[in-house]
Amino acid sequence: MPIAADSRCSPIGVFDSGIGGLTVMQEIIKHLPQEQVLYFGDTARLPYGEKNRDAVVRYSIENTIFLMDQNIKLLVVACNTASAHSMGKLRQLFNVPMVDVVEAGVSQIVSTTQNQKIAVLGTRGTISSNVHKNAILKHLPDASVISIACPLFAPLVEENFAKHPATRLIVREYLAPLKNSGIDTLLLGCSHFPLLASIIQDELPGVTLIDPAVSCALTIGFLLKQKQLEADVSSGVRSDHRFYVSDDPYKFSQLATNFLGGPILHVEKVSLWSN
Repeated sequence: MPIAADSRCSPIGVFDSGIGGLTVMQEIIKHLPQEQVLYFGDTARLPYGEKNRDAVVRYSIENTIFLMDQNIKLLVVACNTASAHSMGKLRQLFNVPMVDVVEAGVSQIVSTTQNQKIAVLGTRGTISSNVHKNAILKHLPDASVISIACPLFAPLVEENFAKHPATRLIVREYLAPLKNSGIDTLLLGCSHFPLLASIIQDELPGVTLIDPAVSCALTIGFLLKQKQLEADVSSGVRSDHRFYVSDDPYKFSQLATNFLGGPILHVEKVSLWSN
């Protein structure tokens, strides 16, 4: 599909299944304050991690069409499950620079681990795809990679249960196989999981947690510069970011306000094509 996203003034488009991609958006705003970000959370169809591959690909295409209609200049796939299943198809269909969190996370973990004993946490869909494990082993053939599906993590975050006492017990149960495993690095392979990072760190002291959001933001900056799509820094810090969801905008606004540390004045609900 041809695009017209060739303007420095156009926004960066980010999509995720819910609020998790705000971890990526937060880093974009921090590292690229002159850029406007357009965020779409497909809250009506979350969690993607429990959906089959064909459904995730279809959702990702529909999300991208919506963002392309807003004249974005770069697409960020902030959902690891969507990245795992859809990037090939999206690159085939859409002529726009793209950044996905899987590549960003793998790059960061490969450069961080010291003993090549690595763990990956993700949704059931992401872990079953082996996308992180295969990419890590491509760079580090001798690495030991333990992959653990944590299907309850994203719903807990979406329901604002990140600080609930029960969440700590659930995290402890999922991480039990990693105790005494010898890992030195753990990849948070879902955009929601950084919101549980403090609890995860408590359970695995001494293990370095990798949040792909930082690496993702740096990659975005590099691509914008390479393709001469950077916004003019003289325009100052942008505050006109736009938020869209496919379900209840009020609930998203409340969660996003708490997470981003400032009021989200307007969240618009949009209807996509399939269910």
